[in-house]
Amino acid sequence: MSEEENPATERPSRIQRLEQEGDIAADYLEELLDIADVDGDLDMDVEGDRAAVAILGSDLDQLIGPKGEVLEALQELTRLAVYRETGERSRLMLDIGGHRAAQREALVKLAEETVAAVKDSGEPVSLDPMSPFERKVVHDAVAAAGCTSESEGVEPRRYVVVLPG
Repeated sequence: MSEEENPATERPSRIQRLEQEGDIAADYLEELLDIADVDGDLDMDVEGDRAAVAILGSDLDQLIGPKGEVLEALQELTRLAVYRETGERSRLMLDIGGHRAAQREALVKLAEETVAAVKDSGEPVSLDPMSPFERKVVHDAVAAAGCTSESEGVEPRRYVVVLPG
């Protein structure tokens, strides 16, 4: 088996690529924090199939914005910075002040409650429109609870429908 066909040799290269994305993102965000004169510590990780960078600290609300809109914009800008350096599209996930972690926890709870309602009624339930991140969390939680779901509608009004059985 050649080195290119061996999955064991591909795995480190994928992880190395994701770690490189995290390093590029952290450098970009560190410059941004300096320019904005905001104190924050950066934490980098690889979560599943994507690089993850978190800005930790107090008084980071201005970087999150209403409904996480500034956070979403900063994530896109950071992905563009990674793309500029690597030439490859990034799926990097940015969290600021634990906002996404708290959001994920609330979405998992919503998904579990919705699955219970769907199992009780036997009828599909449509949720409110969500961002792609939010929909992904809900789809994963619904699948983990033994149900199926699908996204319907058109951005920015795309939403999740939880289906029975």
